[in-house]
Amino acid sequence: MEIKDHKIAWFTEGGWSGKVPRNHPNMRNDMAWMHILNTTHYPIWTLPEIEEKYDFGIITVPKTNIDKLMQFPVIEQMRRVCEKIGFMQEGPYWHFQDFSIEEQAWYHNTLTQFDFLLVHNKSDEKYYEGITGLKTFINPTLMITDFVKQSKKKLRDNTIIGGNFVRWYGGFDSYIVASEFEKPIYAPSMGRKQQNEEKLEINHLPYLQWIDWMNELSKFKYAVHLMPTHAAGTFALNCAYLCIPCIGYEGLDTQELCFPELTVKDGDINFARFLARKLKDNKWFYNQISKTARENYYKYFSEQTYLEHWEKIWKQLAL
Repeated sequence: MEIKDHKIAWFTEGGWSGKVPRNHPNMRNDMAWMHILNTTHYPIWTLPEIEEKYDFGIITVPKTNIDKLMQFPVIEQMRRVCEKIGFMQEGPYWHFQDFSIEEQAWYHNTLTQFDFLLVHNKSDEKYYEGITGLKTFINPTLMITDFVKQSKKKLRDNTIIGGNFVRWYGGFDSYIVASEFEKPIYAPSMGRKQQNEEKLEINHLPYLQWIDWMNELSKFKYAVHLMPTHAAGTFALNCAYLCIPCIGYEGLDTQELCFPELTVKDGDINFARFLARKLKDNKWFYNQISKTARENYYKYFSEQTYLEHWEKIWKQLAL
């Protein structure tokens, strides 16, 4: 059965309802999923109001407001509306372990009541299967690139790091390695951005919608994202599509598959710095990484590959 044969609802904490058009200006990963799977999105809290029936329902359980969600009959309401229900991972697999004991117990108990689980990476698949015993499938990170325009300006000889200076994003590790390029260092502005980061001579891009972010990212020559928090890995995938070599930690499928030669073990700053120097000094190595990154993007993360992957999932979830 193809995607068109399934009626799918997706529930998140987002305050909007409906389908995601292909020309949506903020086509980040979750929006791309919803578009390509032709799902209808609903805010979680509107579940009791929904009268439409669906073959499948997927919920992205938020990382916050768990106390509120614990008081909400989410499983009961999803089963009322959907024939089969699934969970989509949000953040790293361990994030719920920072919840209170009561919240951790609720989270795990809720997970076990789904029919299937969707996760980001191979390592996540093993973890969630291990704690629930449920069918668990990787939902690959996805990009809709119709409106992405590679910068026509001469490629800036600058470096961008993938996050701010907090443990979640590993900004400090990325900064140390990025310094090897001896070029101006830029970073996106994100929700966990710290005060005074600019004192480290970091240039911050403003908060951007996804399409504007991609067009701005395309201007950079080097990228470093030594992020210890393994989730969707969108930064590495964005870089791969734009042919920008990205040094990153292992554990992210997007990093390992698109940039196998630039993937280092967690904490191995020595090797990461060596790779930065090699990219800077060896033009052939740089060009080869750039070329294979785009090839790997199409091989592992293209829309067609994504749809083929989901056809296999549908067969295992056949009603």
